[in-house]
Amino acid sequence: MGKIIFYEDRNFQGRSHECSSDSAELHSYFNRCNSIRVESGCFMIYERPNYTGNQYYLRRGEYSDNQRAIGLNDCVRSCRMIPQHRGSYKMRLYERSDMSGQMHEMLDDCPNIQDRLSMSDFNSCNVMEGHWLLYDQPNYKGRAYYMRPGEYRRFSDWGGVSPRVGSIRRVSDLN
Repeated sequence: MGKIIFYEDRNFQGRSHECSSDSAELHSYFNRCNSIRVESGCFMIYERPNYTGNQYYLRRGEYSDNQRAIGLNDCVRSCRMIPQHRGSYKMRLYERSDMSGQMHEMLDDCPNIQDRLSMSDFNSCNVMEGHWLLYDQPNYKGRAYYMRPGEYRRFSDWGGVSPRVGSIRRVSDLN
Protein backbone atom coordinates (compact mmCIF):
# COMPACT_ATOMS: atom_id res chain seq x y z
CA MET A 1 0.00 0.00 0.00
CA GLY A 2 1.33 3.44 -0.89
CA LYS A 3 0.96 6.76 0.86
CA ILE A 4 1.64 10.23 -0.55
CA ILE A 5 1.08 13.61 1.10
CA PHE A 6 0.71 16.82 -0.90
CA TYR A 7 1.46 20.21 0.71
CA GLU A 8 0.43 23.61 -0.61
CA ASP A 9 3.68 25.30 0.42
CA ARG A 10 7.38 24.44 0.21
CA ASN A 11 9.07 22.52 3.03
CA PHE A 12 5.91 20.56 3.89
CA GLN A 13 4.00 23.60 5.11
CA GLY A 14 0.45 24.79 4.59
CA ARG A 15 -2.64 22.78 3.93
CA SER A 16 -2.03 19.12 3.12
CA HIS A 17 -3.82 16.16 1.62
CA GLU A 18 -2.97 12.51 2.17
CA CYS A 19 -3.68 9.92 -0.51
CA SER A 20 -3.31 6.12 -0.60
CA SER A 21 -4.91 5.32 -3.94
CA ASP A 22 -5.56 6.71 -7.40
CA SER A 23 -7.17 10.13 -7.49
CA ALA A 24 -8.41 11.50 -10.82
CA GLU A 25 -9.08 14.98 -9.40
CA LEU A 26 -7.08 16.61 -6.59
CA HIS A 27 -7.99 20.28 -7.08
CA SER A 28 -10.80 20.14 -4.52
CA TYR A 29 -8.25 19.21 -1.80
CA PHE A 30 -5.66 21.94 -2.45
CA ASN A 31 -5.15 24.94 -4.75
CA ARG A 32 -1.45 24.48 -5.35
CA CYS A 33 1.23 21.94 -4.49
CA ASN A 34 4.81 22.98 -3.74
CA SER A 35 6.10 20.00 -1.76
CA ILE A 36 5.37 16.28 -1.58
CA ARG A 37 6.26 13.49 0.80
CA VAL A 38 5.98 9.88 -0.41
CA GLU A 39 5.92 7.75 2.73
CA SER A 40 5.58 4.42 0.94
CA GLY A 41 5.18 3.01 -2.54
CA CYS A 42 5.57 4.72 -5.90
CA PHE A 43 3.28 7.21 -7.60
CA MET A 44 2.83 9.02 -10.87
CA ILE A 45 1.59 12.57 -10.46
CA TYR A 46 -0.01 14.53 -13.29
CA GLU A 47 -0.37 18.23 -14.06
CA ARG A 48 -3.97 17.78 -15.23
CA PRO A 49 -7.06 15.94 -13.98
CA ASN A 50 -7.85 12.40 -15.13
CA TYR A 51 -4.18 11.35 -15.37
CA THR A 52 -3.34 13.69 -18.25
CA GLY A 53 -0.67 16.28 -18.94
CA ASN A 54 2.96 15.99 -17.93
CA GLN A 55 3.69 13.00 -15.70
CA TYR A 56 6.25 12.71 -12.92
CA TYR A 57 7.43 9.51 -11.24
CA LEU A 58 7.92 9.70 -7.47
CA ARG A 59 9.17 6.99 -5.16
CA ARG A 60 9.58 7.03 -1.40
CA GLY A 61 11.23 10.24 -0.29
CA GLU A 62 10.78 13.91 0.48
CA TYR A 63 10.41 16.55 -2.22
CA SER A 64 10.58 19.82 -0.24
CA ASP A 65 10.49 22.06 -3.33
CA ASN A 66 8.81 20.55 -6.40
CA GLN A 67 10.24 23.14 -8.76
CA ARG A 68 13.85 22.40 -7.83
CA ALA A 69 13.54 18.70 -7.01
CA ILE A 70 11.59 17.42 -10.02
CA GLY A 71 10.95 20.41 -12.29
CA LEU A 72 7.23 20.47 -11.52
CA ASN A 73 5.30 23.70 -11.17
CA ASP A 74 2.70 24.06 -8.42
CA CYS A 75 -0.05 22.42 -10.47
CA VAL A 76 -0.77 18.82 -9.43
CA ARG A 77 -4.24 17.69 -10.46
CA SER A 78 -4.22 13.87 -10.29
CA CYS A 79 -2.12 10.98 -9.05
CA ARG A 80 -1.91 7.26 -9.62
CA MET A 81 -0.42 4.71 -7.26
CA ILE A 82 1.79 2.18 -9.03
CA PRO A 83 0.93 -1.24 -7.64
CA GLN A 84 3.66 -3.53 -6.47
CA HIS A 85 4.59 -6.14 -9.05
CA ARG A 86 6.41 -9.36 -8.31
CA GLY A 87 7.28 -11.45 -11.29
CA SER A 88 8.54 -11.01 -14.80
CA TYR A 89 8.32 -7.99 -17.08
CA LYS A 90 7.39 -8.01 -20.74
CA MET A 91 6.60 -5.24 -23.20
CA ARG A 92 6.33 -5.28 -26.98
CA LEU A 93 7.09 -2.11 -28.94
CA TYR A 94 5.74 -1.78 -32.47
CA GLU A 95 6.93 0.38 -35.32
CA ARG A 96 3.38 1.28 -36.46
CA SER A 97 -0.02 1.96 -34.93
CA ASP A 98 -2.35 -0.88 -33.96
CA MET A 99 0.48 -3.25 -33.07
CA SER A 100 1.76 -3.59 -36.61
CA GLY A 101 5.10 -3.35 -38.34
CA GLN A 102 8.40 -4.37 -36.84
CA MET A 103 8.09 -5.57 -33.21
CA HIS A 104 10.69 -5.58 -30.44
CA GLU A 105 10.16 -7.41 -27.17
CA MET A 106 11.60 -5.86 -24.00
CA LEU A 107 12.18 -7.84 -20.82
CA ASP A 108 14.45 -5.49 -18.90
CA ASP A 109 15.59 -1.87 -18.60
CA CYS A 110 17.09 -0.17 -21.62
CA PRO A 111 18.93 3.14 -21.15
CA ASN A 112 19.21 3.77 -24.90
CA ILE A 113 16.61 2.31 -27.27
CA GLN A 114 18.36 3.66 -30.39
CA ASP A 115 21.64 1.92 -29.51
CA ARG A 116 19.96 -1.40 -28.71
CA LEU A 117 17.32 -1.58 -31.43
CA SER A 118 18.66 0.78 -34.14
CA MET A 119 15.36 2.66 -34.10
CA SER A 120 13.58 4.97 -31.71
CA ASP A 121 10.13 5.72 -33.13
CA PHE A 122 7.38 3.42 -31.92
CA ASN A 123 3.72 4.06 -32.57
CA SER A 124 2.14 1.38 -30.40
CA CYS A 125 2.95 -1.10 -27.68
CA ASN A 126 1.56 -3.93 -25.61
CA VAL A 127 2.55 -4.12 -21.95
CA MET A 128 2.06 -7.77 -21.15
CA GLU A 129 3.65 -8.04 -17.70
CA GLY A 130 4.75 -5.54 -15.10
CA HIS A 131 4.69 -1.77 -14.89
CA TRP A 132 7.11 0.36 -16.92
CA LEU A 133 8.30 3.92 -17.36
CA LEU A 134 8.91 5.03 -20.91
CA TYR A 135 11.06 8.14 -21.48
CA ASP A 136 11.30 10.21 -24.64
CA GLN A 137 15.08 10.66 -24.23
CA PRO A 138 17.95 8.24 -23.55
CA ASN A 139 19.24 7.57 -20.03
CA TYR A 140 15.81 7.93 -18.39
CA LYS A 141 15.52 11.64 -19.10
CA GLY A 142 12.86 13.85 -20.61
CA ARG A 143 9.14 13.25 -20.42
CA ALA A 144 8.17 10.10 -18.56
CA TYR A 145 5.11 7.97 -19.30
CA TYR A 146 3.68 5.36 -16.96
CA MET A 147 2.85 2.15 -18.81
CA ARG A 148 0.67 -0.35 -16.99
CA PRO A 149 -0.46 -3.67 -18.49
CA GLY A 150 -2.59 -3.20 -21.57
CA GLU A 151 -2.58 -2.27 -25.23
CA TYR A 152 -1.59 1.19 -26.44
CA ARG A 153 -2.69 1.31 -30.08
CA ARG A 154 -1.01 4.67 -30.79
CA PHE A 155 1.57 6.76 -28.95
CA SER A 156 -1.10 9.27 -27.89
CA ASP A 157 -2.75 6.45 -25.85
CA TRP A 158 0.17 6.59 -23.41
CA GLY A 159 0.14 10.41 -23.45
CA GLY A 160 3.03 10.76 -25.87
CA VAL A 161 3.41 13.87 -27.99
CA SER A 162 5.54 11.99 -30.53
CA PRO A 163 6.44 8.34 -31.21
CA ARG A 164 10.02 8.94 -29.96
CA VAL A 165 11.17 6.48 -27.29
CA GLY A 166 14.59 7.14 -25.80
CA SER A 167 14.69 4.66 -22.89
CA ILE A 168 12.50 2.36 -20.81
CA ARG A 169 12.71 1.19 -17.22
CA ARG A 170 10.81 -1.38 -15.19
CA VAL A 171 9.10 -0.04 -12.06
CA SER A 172 10.53 -2.47 -9.54
CA ASP A 173 11.86 -0.36 -6.65
CA LEU A 174 8.88 0.02 -4.37
CA ASN A 175 10.66 0.63 -1.08
